[in-house]
Amino acid sequence: MKIIFAGTPEFAAAALASLHGAGFEIPLVLTQPDRPAGRGMQLQASPVKQFALAHDIPVAQPVSLRLDGKYPQVAQEAHELLKATPHDAMVVAAYGLILPRSVLDIPRYGCINIHASLLPRWRGAAPIHRAIEAGDTETGVTIMQMEEGLDTGPMRLIGRVPIAADDTTGSLHDKLAALGGTLIVEALRQLERGALPCTPQPEAGANYAAKISKEEAALDFAQPAQVLARKIRAFNPFPGASAAFNGVPIKLWRAELVPGTSGKAPGQVLAASSQDGVVVACGEDALRLTELQKPGGKRLPVAEFLKGFAMQGGRFE
Repeated sequence: MKIIFAGTPEFAAAALASLHGAGFEIPLVLTQPDRPAGRGMQLQASPVKQFALAHDIPVAQPVSLRLDGKYPQVAQEAHELLKATPHDAMVVAAYGLILPRSVLDIPRYGCINIHASLLPRWRGAAPIHRAIEAGDTETGVTIMQMEEGLDTGPMRLIGRVPIAADDTTGSLHDKLAALGGTLIVEALRQLERGALPCTPQPEAGANYAAKISKEEAALDFAQPAQVLARKIRAFNPFPGASAAFNGVPIKLWRAELVPGTSGKAPGQVLAASSQDGVVVACGEDALRLTELQKPGGKRLPVAEFLKGFAMQGGRFE
């Protein structure tokens, strides 16, 4: 089969690498335009583009695919390129652009999406973050036939992954990226044989996984410690949970639940030592912070952090 691939971040690059390694012919890759990144804010190619160029795969970077959108000429040129490029299916993974019906209908087998959730549990932009934040014990990858609705298309293949108690979005992302690469190869091989199932999604149990905002990362210690512990894991590595300690913004990277009501005001530091970690009173139970970062500093285990930053008796707000 000939596959056009559309994707942008590391999650998508893992799938592209799997397809390439499995021997599928990939005549074209679509990815987002280069973006400013890093301290120098220089233009940087997406991980998908970097992989494609390293393996001599042609790349296109349209800013839009909507013929009725802000860039109709760009979209028209992209449509013409897709129609002129022989392919059987388009595989889409975290591409970042809306695919209109006019694009979905071009490939013989349509457009097939790699989605990092057990649909319909989390539809939308941030399914990994939201699964951890909600306290889900299981997630996975759904290979889905795309339609115009947001992640509403029929399911073609599903793989499941347990969410470990210490999983962060970063660690779970890597597990799901690897699974997505394996599943899409298997799905396309089944599709070639005419044996790939197609199951409509139920509407019951559907949730919207909204994109993560930096404003969400500010923790409120009036919330239960269990809720805050999940948020810290969900916002690691982006955007990083944070709270102000005596007016100083601190990033909180790892923490664990300390059961038992403290009786102290939420945010009050109950203990701060290399043995105990930094234990903070919450609206319910307490939270032990084990990896922190001060402004301009590095992420540090609590014992190292406390050598240069005293916290005993202080308070998070």
